[in-house]
Amino acid sequence: MPLPAYLTTAEAAQYLRLKERKVYDLVSQGVIPCVRVTGKLLFPRQRIDLWLMNHLEGDDAVSSPIPPVLAGSQDPLLEWALKESGAELALLCQGSGDGVQRLVDGRAMLAGMHIWHAESQSYNDPDTLGLSGMRDLVLIRWAKRQQGLLLAAGNPHGIERLEDIARPGIRVAHRQPDAGVSHLLQSLLARHRIDAQQLTWAPHPSLSEDDLALAIRQGEADIGVGIEAAARRQGLAFIPLQQEHFDLAMRRRHYFESAMQRLLAFARSERFIQRAEALSGYDISELGKVVYNA
Repeated sequence: MPLPAYLTTAEAAQYLRLKERKVYDLVSQGVIPCVRVTGKLLFPRQRIDLWLMNHLEGDDAVSSPIPPVLAGSQDPLLEWALKESGAELALLCQGSGDGVQRLVDGRAMLAGMHIWHAESQSYNDPDTLGLSGMRDLVLIRWAKRQQGLLLAAGNPHGIERLEDIARPGIRVAHRQPDAGVSHLLQSLLARHRIDAQQLTWAPHPSLSEDDLALAIRQGEADIGVGIEAAARRQGLAFIPLQQEHFDLAMRRRHYFESAMQRLLAFARSERFIQRAEALSGYDISELGKVVYNA
């Protein structure tokens, strides 16, 4: 019989081949992932597996080389900086959620993310993302970006606020479910009591910020939520909604790799600063700041 997604203390002890008392000791030390529900301890099995993998010792701890890939969410400024800096990182931008999974699995060196957590009113919380089991996790601030409504040039439908998204006949561009902006959009719809099932969605998801902006420019959709830089690149109208944090997640050792150091060095150049200003919607005052260090 397959194990449940959440283990009881007894099941966790059996799974780890430890005594229950030892499991309680690990909980009290705050070193094993768990949650407390109505006074009862539960252990997410996937997080337990991740915790175990990050505590391997000896020869087994030497994993396969991690490919020089930056996965996760697309960012126009980051994409340009990677090319210009000579960081020699390949891009695989399929959404923040995909980047998190590739980072955990060792299939990417870096992951770009901007995942909004409505309950905590914060971005990129490692505990919520299932990353707290990575004992060498580091989050580096890349930029603060302006998120908002992207509209056709001249705003032909006269849209003024988010609630206008529910007007009859308004087609809504959208991203894949694990993209960072999808989390924000669902939160905004809930906050404004807009029923997502009543909206007219574009037939296919846009797989990047630029793709969403292009869908609106080409008339495939009338409105979407995205970043200001993507709107400006496609000549679209833009109504700001919320400033977000775009961070880079990595293992601590990869912060010191030449790829990351080249990127950060280039980000301090006057040319980079001018590019950020030209793209619009970026606040790079905290770029390079360590926002989480496990």
